[in-house]
Amino acid sequence: MAHPLVPKIIDLATPVAQELGLELVGVVFHTNQNPPVLRVDIRNPQEDTGLNDCERMSRALEISLDAAEIFPDTYILEVSSPGISRQLVTDREFISFKGFPVTISTSQPYDGQQEWTGQLIRRDETAVYINQKGRVVEIQRSLITRVQLDERR
Repeated sequence: MAHPLVPKIIDLATPVAQELGLELVGVVFHTNQNPPVLRVDIRNPQEDTGLNDCERMSRALEISLDAAEIFPDTYILEVSSPGISRQLVTDREFISFKGFPVTISTSQPYDGQQEWTGQLIRRDETAVYINQKGRVVEIQRSLITRVQLDERR
């Protein structure tokens, strides 16, 4: 379950990222560490996300967070790239990773299984399509809980 401050942080960080030409990919607030760690994942849609992107976002976001006074105590801000091993969510990601191996998890068994692996073909309004050794498998989006790049292949 996400920390209650995460939606506020997302609302604050999204325009900061956009101003820098970046996309906000995720926010996690680890309160089980001392001091707590705020991890913000970004992506540069124009090129590989680099250290310079992370530094620019860190500096700009730190100023915005301090001005908003969201955190009453000390915290550590980590800005990084999620890397290639991640969940596919946006239409752009499904287009960019066409042909890549993916693992699809479903909320209930579909055709006898809850996990499917194959090459991503496409996603439309109703389903995600993968290629399993030359056979096209169509999985209804309403059943899908996660589509993740499969880096084991």
